Amino acid sequence: MSTVNNTSAGAQEEVAAPEAQVEITGRNVEVPDHFAERVNAKLAKIERLDPTLNYFHVELKHEPNPRRSDESDRIQITATGKGHIARAEAKEDSFYAALEVALGRMERSLRKVKARRKIARSGHRAPLSMGEASAVLVEEAHEDQNQPGPFDVDPYEDQFKPGQVVRRKVHKATPMSVDEALSEMELVGHDFFLFINEETDLPSVVYRRHAYDYGLIALKEVHDIEG
Repeated sequence: MSTVNNTSAGAQEEVAAPEAQVEITGRNVEVPDHFAERVNAKLAKIERLDPTLNYFHVELKHEPNPRRSDESDRIQITATGKGHIARAEAKEDSFYAALEVALGRMERSLRKVKARRKIARSGHRAPLSMGEASAVLVEEAHEDQNQPGPFDVDPYEDQFKPGQVVRRKVHKATPMSVDEALSEMELVGHDFFLFINEETDLPSVVYRRHAYDYGLIALKEVHDIEG
Protein backbone atom coordinates (compact mmCIF):
# COMPACT_ATOMS: atom_id res chain seq x y z
CA MET A 1 0.00 0.00 0.00
CA SER A 2 1.33 3.40 -0.93
CA THR A 3 0.53 6.46 1.17
CA VAL A 4 0.77 10.18 0.49
CA ASN A 5 0.30 12.61 3.38
CA ASN A 6 -0.24 16.27 2.64
CA THR A 7 -0.95 19.24 4.87
CA SER A 8 -1.16 22.88 3.91
CA ALA A 9 2.28 23.49 5.39
CA GLY A 10 3.95 20.78 3.35
CA ALA A 11 2.28 21.46 0.01
CA GLN A 12 4.00 23.49 -2.67
CA GLU A 13 2.93 27.12 -2.77
CA GLU A 14 1.74 27.01 -6.36
CA VAL A 15 -0.52 24.01 -5.72
CA ALA A 16 -3.90 24.62 -4.09
CA ALA A 17 -4.40 22.58 -0.93
CA PRO A 18 -7.02 22.47 1.80
CA GLU A 19 -6.31 23.57 5.34
CA ALA A 20 -7.40 20.13 6.50
CA GLN A 21 -4.98 17.21 6.61
CA VAL A 22 -5.14 14.99 3.53
CA GLU A 23 -4.09 11.35 3.44
CA ILE A 24 -4.08 9.51 0.12
CA THR A 25 -3.59 5.76 0.13
CA GLY A 26 -3.38 3.24 -2.67
CA ARG A 27 -4.15 -0.45 -2.29
CA ASN A 28 -1.74 -2.11 -4.69
CA VAL A 29 -1.64 1.22 -6.51
CA GLU A 30 1.14 3.79 -6.61
CA VAL A 31 -0.13 7.35 -6.14
CA PRO A 32 1.88 9.70 -8.40
CA ASP A 33 2.63 13.23 -7.22
CA HIS A 34 0.64 14.86 -10.02
CA PHE A 35 -2.48 12.92 -9.04
CA ALA A 36 -2.00 13.81 -5.36
CA GLU A 37 -1.77 17.48 -6.36
CA ARG A 38 -5.01 17.18 -8.33
CA VAL A 39 -6.75 15.58 -5.33
CA ASN A 40 -5.57 18.37 -3.02
CA ALA A 41 -6.74 21.08 -5.42
CA LYS A 42 -10.19 19.48 -5.67
CA LEU A 43 -10.51 18.98 -1.91
CA ALA A 44 -9.64 22.63 -1.32
CA LYS A 45 -12.91 23.49 -3.11
CA ILE A 46 -14.86 20.87 -1.16
CA GLU A 47 -13.51 22.26 2.09
CA ARG A 48 -15.13 25.63 1.42
CA LEU A 49 -18.57 24.01 1.70
CA ASP A 50 -17.84 22.94 5.29
CA PRO A 51 -14.99 24.80 7.05
CA THR A 52 -15.27 22.40 10.02
CA LEU A 53 -13.73 19.59 7.96
CA ASN A 54 -10.27 18.83 9.33
CA TYR A 55 -9.27 15.53 7.74
CA PHE A 56 -9.68 13.85 4.34
CA HIS A 57 -8.83 10.24 3.58
CA VAL A 58 -8.77 9.32 -0.11
CA GLU A 59 -8.36 5.63 -0.92
CA LEU A 60 -7.55 4.34 -4.41
CA LYS A 61 -8.06 0.70 -5.32
CA HIS A 62 -7.73 -1.13 -8.62
CA GLU A 63 -10.17 -4.05 -8.96
CA PRO A 64 -9.27 -6.05 -12.09
CA ASN A 65 -12.36 -7.63 -13.59
CA PRO A 66 -12.34 -8.35 -17.33
CA ARG A 67 -16.15 -8.30 -17.40
CA ARG A 68 -16.38 -4.82 -15.77
CA SER A 69 -13.38 -2.91 -17.08
CA ASP A 70 -15.47 0.27 -16.98
CA GLU A 71 -15.51 0.04 -13.16
CA SER A 72 -11.99 -1.20 -12.46
CA ASP A 73 -10.71 1.91 -10.66
CA ARG A 74 -12.36 2.76 -7.32
CA ILE A 75 -11.99 5.85 -5.16
CA GLN A 76 -13.53 6.39 -1.73
CA ILE A 77 -13.34 9.78 0.00
CA THR A 78 -13.97 10.12 3.74
CA ALA A 79 -14.17 13.63 5.19
CA THR A 80 -14.13 14.11 8.95
CA GLY A 81 -15.49 17.28 10.53
CA LYS A 82 -16.64 18.55 13.89
CA GLY A 83 -18.89 15.75 15.09
CA HIS A 84 -19.73 14.33 11.67
CA ILE A 85 -18.35 12.28 8.79
CA ALA A 86 -19.12 12.52 5.06
CA ARG A 87 -18.30 9.76 2.57
CA ALA A 88 -18.54 9.29 -1.18
CA GLU A 89 -17.36 6.55 -3.51
CA ALA A 90 -17.17 5.94 -7.25
CA LYS A 91 -16.00 3.21 -9.63
CA GLU A 92 -14.99 4.20 -13.17
CA ASP A 93 -12.61 3.18 -15.94
CA SER A 94 -9.88 5.50 -14.60
CA PHE A 95 -8.93 7.08 -11.29
CA TYR A 96 -9.38 10.53 -12.80
CA ALA A 97 -12.98 9.79 -13.76
CA ALA A 98 -13.68 8.12 -10.40
CA LEU A 99 -12.29 11.16 -8.57
CA GLU A 100 -14.63 13.54 -10.40
CA VAL A 101 -17.71 11.38 -9.74
CA ALA A 102 -16.90 10.85 -6.05
CA LEU A 103 -16.22 14.55 -5.54
CA GLY A 104 -19.49 15.43 -7.26
CA ARG A 105 -21.43 13.15 -4.92
CA MET A 106 -19.72 14.55 -1.84
CA GLU A 107 -20.34 18.11 -2.99
CA ARG A 108 -24.06 17.43 -3.50
CA SER A 109 -24.36 15.87 -0.04
CA LEU A 110 -22.58 18.78 1.64
CA ARG A 111 -24.69 21.35 -0.23
CA LYS A 112 -27.89 19.61 0.86
CA VAL A 113 -26.79 19.65 4.48
CA LYS A 114 -25.70 23.27 4.18
CA ALA A 115 -29.15 24.20 2.83
CA ARG A 116 -30.85 22.30 5.64
CA ARG A 117 -28.77 24.07 8.28
CA LYS A 118 -29.53 27.41 6.68
CA ILE A 119 -33.25 26.70 6.95
CA ALA A 120 -32.83 25.63 10.58
CA ARG A 121 -31.15 28.97 11.38
CA SER A 122 -33.85 31.00 9.66
CA GLY A 123 -35.98 31.33 12.78
CA HIS A 124 -38.03 28.12 12.87
CA ARG A 125 -38.40 27.19 16.54
CA ALA A 126 -40.36 24.03 15.78
CA PRO A 127 -38.79 21.19 13.75
CA LEU A 128 -39.23 21.69 10.02
CA SER A 129 -41.84 19.62 8.24
CA MET A 130 -40.60 17.14 5.67
CA GLY A 131 -42.19 19.23 2.92
CA GLU A 132 -40.44 22.43 4.02
CA ALA A 133 -37.04 20.80 4.29
CA SER A 134 -37.26 18.86 1.03
CA ALA A 135 -38.61 21.79 -1.03
CA VAL A 136 -35.25 23.54 -0.82
CA LEU A 137 -33.50 20.41 -2.03
CA VAL A 138 -35.77 19.44 -4.95
CA GLU A 139 -33.54 20.85 -7.67
CA GLU A 140 -30.39 19.14 -6.41
CA ALA A 141 -32.23 15.93 -5.62
CA HIS A 142 -33.48 15.85 -9.22
CA GLU A 143 -29.86 15.76 -10.37
CA ASP A 144 -29.25 12.73 -8.17
CA GLN A 145 -32.17 10.57 -9.29
CA ASN A 146 -30.22 8.88 -12.10
CA GLN A 147 -27.09 8.40 -10.01
CA PRO A 148 -26.05 4.97 -8.70
CA GLY A 149 -27.10 3.93 -5.21
CA PRO A 150 -25.28 4.70 -1.97
CA PHE A 151 -21.55 4.12 -1.78
CA ASP A 152 -21.64 1.74 1.15
CA VAL A 153 -22.06 -1.51 -0.82
CA ASP A 154 -19.96 -4.55 -0.04
CA PRO A 155 -17.73 -5.09 -3.12
CA TYR A 156 -17.73 -8.85 -2.43
CA GLU A 157 -21.48 -9.14 -1.95
CA ASP A 158 -21.97 -11.34 -5.02
CA GLN A 159 -19.65 -13.97 -3.50
CA PHE A 160 -22.09 -14.73 -0.69
CA LYS A 161 -25.26 -16.77 -0.85
CA PRO A 162 -28.59 -14.91 -0.68
CA GLY A 163 -29.98 -14.44 2.81
CA GLN A 164 -26.66 -14.40 4.68
CA VAL A 165 -25.65 -11.57 6.99
CA VAL A 166 -22.35 -10.45 5.47
CA ARG A 167 -21.78 -7.22 7.39
CA ARG A 168 -22.44 -6.08 10.94
CA LYS A 169 -21.98 -2.58 12.31
CA VAL A 170 -22.44 -1.02 15.72
CA HIS A 171 -22.81 2.76 16.08
CA LYS A 172 -23.06 5.04 19.09
CA ALA A 173 -26.69 5.94 19.73
CA THR A 174 -26.47 9.64 20.51
CA PRO A 175 -30.00 11.11 20.78
CA MET A 176 -30.73 13.67 18.07
CA SER A 177 -33.61 15.45 16.38
CA VAL A 178 -35.27 14.25 13.19
CA ASP A 179 -33.72 17.14 11.29
CA GLU A 180 -30.25 16.26 12.55
CA ALA A 181 -30.81 12.65 11.51
CA LEU A 182 -31.76 13.76 7.99
CA SER A 183 -28.56 15.81 7.79
CA GLU A 184 -26.48 12.84 8.93
CA MET A 185 -28.17 10.66 6.30
CA GLU A 186 -27.25 13.15 3.57
CA LEU A 187 -23.65 13.36 4.77
CA VAL A 188 -23.00 9.62 4.54
CA GLY A 189 -24.93 9.27 1.26
CA HIS A 190 -27.34 6.58 2.49
CA ASP A 191 -31.06 6.15 1.81
CA PHE A 192 -31.84 5.66 5.51
CA PHE A 193 -30.42 6.54 8.92
CA LEU A 194 -30.97 4.81 12.28
CA PHE A 195 -30.98 7.00 15.40
CA ILE A 196 -32.50 7.65 18.83
CA ASN A 197 -35.14 10.37 18.58
CA GLU A 198 -34.40 12.90 21.32
CA GLU A 199 -38.06 13.97 21.44
CA THR A 200 -39.49 10.47 22.02
CA ASP A 201 -36.40 8.54 23.21
CA LEU A 202 -37.38 5.81 20.73
CA PRO A 203 -35.21 3.97 18.18
CA SER A 204 -36.19 5.53 14.86
CA VAL A 205 -35.29 5.49 11.17
CA VAL A 206 -35.54 8.29 8.62
CA TYR A 207 -35.57 7.21 4.97
CA ARG A 208 -36.02 8.54 1.46
CA ARG A 209 -39.38 8.32 -0.29
CA HIS A 210 -40.42 9.17 -3.83
CA ALA A 211 -40.96 12.78 -4.93
CA TYR A 212 -38.06 13.95 -2.73
CA ASP A 213 -39.94 13.43 0.54
CA TYR A 214 -38.78 11.54 3.62
CA GLY A 215 -40.32 8.98 5.94
CA LEU A 216 -39.93 8.33 9.68
CA ILE A 217 -40.32 4.96 11.43
CA ALA A 218 -40.14 4.47 15.21
CA LEU A 219 -40.11 1.34 17.39
CA LYS A 220 -42.27 1.04 20.46
CA GLU A 221 -43.14 -1.86 22.76
CA VAL A 222 -46.39 -3.62 21.83
CA HIS A 223 -48.00 -3.26 25.27
CA ASP A 224 -47.36 0.52 25.13
CA ILE A 225 -49.20 0.73 21.81
CA GLU A 226 -52.13 -1.45 22.89
CA GLY A 227 -52.49 -0.01 26.37
